[in-house]
Amino acid sequence: MGNLSLLATGLALLALVCAVAGFHVYAGGRAQRRALVRRLAGPDEGPLQAAALPGPPGRKRRFDALDRRLRGTEPGRRLRLKLQSTGLDLTVGEYAAYALASVAALWLIGSAVLAPFFGPVFAAAGVWGSNVFLNWQRARRTERFISQLPELARLIANGTAAGLAMRTALSMAAEEMDDPAGAELSTVANQLAVGRSLEEALNELGERLPSRELNVLVTTLILANRAGGTIVASLRNLTSTLEERKETRREVRTMLAEINATAVTVPLLGLGALLMINAMSPGALGRVTGSPGGQIAMLVALGLYIVGFVVVRRFGRIDV
Repeated sequence: MGNLSLLATGLALLALVCAVAGFHVYAGGRAQRRALVRRLAGPDEGPLQAAALPGPPGRKRRFDALDRRLRGTEPGRRLRLKLQSTGLDLTVGEYAAYALASVAALWLIGSAVLAPFFGPVFAAAGVWGSNVFLNWQRARRTERFISQLPELARLIANGTAAGLAMRTALSMAAEEMDDPAGAELSTVANQLAVGRSLEEALNELGERLPSRELNVLVTTLILANRAGGTIVASLRNLTSTLEERKETRREVRTMLAEINATAVTVPLLGLGALLMINAMSPGALGRVTGSPGGQIAMLVALGLYIVGFVVVRRFGRIDV
């Protein structure tokens, strides 16, 4: 009986040791996987690439369960790519939770300040505004990246002229340049370091920050890497072209500033008129939207404001 007790105790201790060793190996594997994913995704955007990664150290991530669920869906993957292109330090779950909270708050504000009819209208505006915010952030970051393209092309041209390989020249440019170009090139360099082809890494860069200038640079680098040729002369000619396009874009943006301001002012005037009416005659909007005819009239008015906003924005959109 004593021998059986000793044998059972020994087996229990052996199982405990195996469990501790297994947990240690599992934790080490997860740490290596996190490091690899962060290296693939870049220093600041690792949490958006990982499938079960809560985020980079230094800030505790929220809504992990929601984040894991959303990343497994196609809309979640598209949202992850869009968030990655904006440079925001947010996971998919965090953004979705904040957007839903904003939509709910707008619903309550519209219902309380104006009338219950305006609650869903404000909520729809919140959904649209959250998407517009992401597009604005991505466009802003893309513009900053485009302004750095001449310097980027110059650095790559100098590196290749000095005899460096294309991958080495990209790594050198990533170290020399500020964000967002430095962060994006670091992502490309890290992807190349773990075995991805230059064409795949550059094409993914073009998808994250879509622009004509970047597409031209990416195409030039891919063709030069694939077929060879006078890459230095091509990049230096491209640098001059990018400098000219940079100045042209700045002039066009200055000329269209008034039109873009008008597009934003038009819907704000409508909202101000509604607030003024409700302040002058409390409950007026509730009485107007209490009947089907009033609701239809209000929807038509909102539709006209939306059409006016879209038309004015269309007038102010010039592709350079």
